[in-house]
Amino acid sequence: MKKFRILLAFLLVVSFALEACNNSEKSTGSGDGKNNKESSKAAKLEIFSWWTGAGEEDGLLALLDLFSEEYPDIKVENAAVAGGAGTNAKAVLASRMQGNDPPSTFQVHGGEELNASWVAAGKMEPLNDLYESEGWNDKFPQDLIDMVSKDGKIYSVPVNIHRSNVLWYNKKIFEENGLQPPATFDEFFAVSEQLKDKGITPLALGDKEPWTATHIFENILLAKLGPDDYKKLWTGDISFKDDRVVKSAEIFAKMIGYINDDHSSRNWQDASQLVANGEAAMNIMGDWAKGYFVNDLKLKVNEDFGYVVTPETDGYFMVITDTFGLPKGVKNPDDVKKFLGVLGSVEGQDAFNPLKGSIPARIDAEVSKYDEYGKAAMDDFKASKLTPSLAHGSAAPEGFLTRVNQAVNIFVTQKDVDQFINALETAAQELK
Repeated sequence: MKKFRILLAFLLVVSFALEACNNSEKSTGSGDGKNNKESSKAAKLEIFSWWTGAGEEDGLLALLDLFSEEYPDIKVENAAVAGGAGTNAKAVLASRMQGNDPPSTFQVHGGEELNASWVAAGKMEPLNDLYESEGWNDKFPQDLIDMVSKDGKIYSVPVNIHRSNVLWYNKKIFEENGLQPPATFDEFFAVSEQLKDKGITPLALGDKEPWTATHIFENILLAKLGPDDYKKLWTGDISFKDDRVVKSAEIFAKMIGYINDDHSSRNWQDASQLVANGEAAMNIMGDWAKGYFVNDLKLKVNEDFGYVVTPETDGYFMVITDTFGLPKGVKNPDDVKKFLGVLGSVEGQDAFNPLKGSIPARIDAEVSKYDEYGKAAMDDFKASKLTPSLAHGSAAPEGFLTRVNQAVNIFVTQKDVDQFINALETAAQELK
């Protein structure tokens, strides 16, 4: 019996020792334990975006390659979410941010999409120290820095600039019919009548997603109010019952009379393709359309398609900027800042933007890397009055934009100006 007790005690000691050894192994992160997997996951730099299409994905991959060359020891995860022109990605991001599981950094439009959604909610870290250390305060236009700032603190780094107020047109159609691209709304309607008489759809629209119609309306508003008063719509300083807003709605209603019948079943790429194919003459769309024409359809700038600013917006530049910031609570903030440093550098912006079809947010990028359109847009960006886009989340909060999109969607079908203006005025309560 005594020998049995000694043997039992010995076995218990061995068992405890093995368990202690196993626990020690897990706590130090060796082996294949759960802690080691979590540590490995935390070490990755997760870049969250909706850049999965032609051109934009190429630009993102070029940017990530550049970062990996400079920081080969930092593991990068491309966490892009496809579909819905960013709608799917934004839904995933909202769920993660609300669950305190932010990606290392994420794509967000500068302006209210950044400030109202994430900065006001206390979800972002300021980046003034990064701007100071990188010498960026005079490398981005002040109007652009203001779009990514709140209460004097800067919260994200712009990687690109897209322009909303561009009218694209089929060169062959215009040349064969002896037409000039319109600079005013009177010219637009005169050109449209001539095209309609020839059996050509004057204006292509694909509003399967309603932002595309809102995109046209915001350009009319910019033309009729100018950049300063256009901005005052979103602060409540100018009413949506202002005569210039009513006039904009009337012009919008008249423009809708020249669009393709199947607009509600098409997206913006489908509408752009109508212009490329010669089935429609014009399209009002941001300059990501140029990337689509060139990268997807293999068309040539100023040979197959041309471009001008939308009617009566010469000297104005409606800005859409994609930016990345530093969410609160991420486990690798120093790595995030390294990525933002590359993203905001001349090299980073010049690796990304020529492929994306956008222009750099910096004013000192290498002009020779950009095509004819890019060079012209870069010059305009430096010289024009900048203003944020409503349709793309920069000018006003998301709740208001949702209601505007709904009102626009109804207006495209019914063309009731009074009803539309009342709907906008009601939606403006979201701005107070």
